[in-house]
Amino acid sequence: MSAKAKICGLSDERGLRAAMDGGAAYVGFMFFRHSPRYVTLEQASELTAMVERGITAVGVFVNPTDAELEHTLNAARLDMIQLHGAETPERVDQVRALTGLKVMKVLGVSTARDVLEAAPYEAHADALMFDTKPPKGATRPGGNAVAFDWTLMKTYTGKLPWFLAGGLTAKNVGDAIRASGTQIVDVSSGVETKPGVKSPAKIRAFLKAVQAVSS
Repeated sequence: MSAKAKICGLSDERGLRAAMDGGAAYVGFMFFRHSPRYVTLEQASELTAMVERGITAVGVFVNPTDAELEHTLNAARLDMIQLHGAETPERVDQVRALTGLKVMKVLGVSTARDVLEAAPYEAHADALMFDTKPPKGATRPGGNAVAFDWTLMKTYTGKLPWFLAGGLTAKNVGDAIRASGTQIVDVSSGVETKPGVKSPAKIRAFLKAVQAVSS
């Protein structure tokens, strides 16, 4: 099976076009205000309207309220919700019921024990993402350009589709896929020139690197 890629934290048309033209299966838009990749509802409305058929538009949230989700979905056309905070399995169910969309839960990893934390979400989420636990003092739960030991994912025995994230770049994504066994990778900071500014050239290079492993 060929690996797929999600380009996350998109905030302008150039980056979005590069992701779609390069073969990304997922494109992500950040609704966490403390992130340098945050998009306004106006931006999100324009960008999600451009997402081509067959590509999954993902909205990234951190401990969102019902009102936040409703306001966002009134403006943006999303296919999946990504929860990147401290949401419980019960909250995942609530978000699925409220939005009618698939929900992906993100889990931070630094040890094998952290991978086991996925078990309670198996019956609730539609997909999981394993990302590096944020370093001490970090102001956001992801997008910190730090990788974890990818071989830890060999201990995951769940049945849900899962994404690998954290410190991925065009140079290391091949190693990450082989070491972890993942079929879906997620990148944000690894395709930027500075926080929040996507590089179309880096996006294309990343997607080519993923496809090279798959071929």
